[in-house]
Amino acid sequence: MVSMSRITTRPASFPQTLHTIFRTNASPLLISRVVPSSYILIGNPYSFKSLSNVAVPRRPCARGPGSRPRLAGLPLMSRRDLHSQMFWLPPLMFVGLLGALWIWKCAMMIVFQNKIIYMPGLPPNARRERIQDYARECGGVVWEERRTRAADGTDLALCVASVESTGPKTSTSPGASASGIIPVYILYFQGNASSIPPRLQDLSAVLRTLQRGKQRARYTMICLSYRGYWTSRGRPSERGINLDAQAGLEYVTRLHDEQEQQQSADNGPNPRPVLIFWGQSIGSGVATNLAAAWEDFPRTIRLDGLVLETAFTSVKDMLGALYPSKWTPYRYLWPFLRNHLDSLANLDQIARLRSDDGGPPHITLVVAGQDELVPADHGARLEQRGRELGLTVERKIIRGTFHNDVMFRGEGRKAVADSIEKVVVATSRDGTNNGS
Repeated sequence: MVSMSRITTRPASFPQTLHTIFRTNASPLLISRVVPSSYILIGNPYSFKSLSNVAVPRRPCARGPGSRPRLAGLPLMSRRDLHSQMFWLPPLMFVGLLGALWIWKCAMMIVFQNKIIYMPGLPPNARRERIQDYARECGGVVWEERRTRAADGTDLALCVASVESTGPKTSTSPGASASGIIPVYILYFQGNASSIPPRLQDLSAVLRTLQRGKQRARYTMICLSYRGYWTSRGRPSERGINLDAQAGLEYVTRLHDEQEQQQSADNGPNPRPVLIFWGQSIGSGVATNLAAAWEDFPRTIRLDGLVLETAFTSVKDMLGALYPSKWTPYRYLWPFLRNHLDSLANLDQIARLRSDDGGPPHITLVVAGQDELVPADHGARLEQRGRELGLTVERKIIRGTFHNDVMFRGEGRKAVADSIEKVVVATSRDGTNNGS
């Protein structure tokens, strides 16, 4: 006899069979013909033995002619139940796999949303671009790389250029200004990919158009490279880029104060500076974020104009536009967004600019006629909301252009230049350019 000190069973239908095994002395039948040996383990805790060699009693049961003997107490699975389980198992596994992939993709989009929205490494050589590689295409406009720091200490790169329009006679020398020439500062916010140097050719074309204008002004363009982009340090996020935008505005203020001190010593009081924000794609959201924080602006400078190129209303709305199907989960992930860039909501705050600060800025929406990313109704909604709030808003549609093609067309460059010059002329006519 085999000493049996512990019996472990898995199926719930085995206890009666085990009771029969140990309580009767009938003739034996090998357990291996009844249940697999892996289901029943017999022995002490340190030495387990299979029941394949343990005798199982035979119990009398009614048998018909040609029937096989069977143990009493062991239920048999019907063939129909077995086929039913085999039928439902593959679909359930397939649905479970789809559910797991659905949850995994949603989790990845939430965790890595900054990397999805901001792509400073595209194209692969974006961080190794140099200004001098594009100097020939700039048409005589001289760009310089400058450095500044955000409030959290992140080192940022800037591209700065200046041109003057003195009517029939023009100059590209930053220091060749005279009394009565309006200083105009254009703070540029780029899109979500590439870097500033490849954009200099198109930005220079806008400056050359302004240079040929009839309004006497000195146009200085400051192009901000967000953290993580080009030679700037850090990693991009909406919170960090908002700090970068504030650092860009502080740089404009310091630059104006330096030029004003230099010119006041030679020519007396100078006209009040004109400040314009120009944002492209997600840069439009950055521009409206900064414009909505007008209470933090320096007292020596105020916002006069906003140029929003291929702007969208918000990241939440873009989720619905890029994933319109109700069966895709991504459009329902907006509660987990850490980046909003909500230009539509920012218009409400911009409209509250105090009258003693000159009132809200003039807003120009430059829309791509065949934008493959931003739906056409985004620009229309921004225009409608601005008019409802009493803002001065105009929308210019550049026919036949895609999302990134507006500045490739002469019509698009002229639309931006005309919008900037219109703000300068309006400011001059309002008589607000008396000394600051």
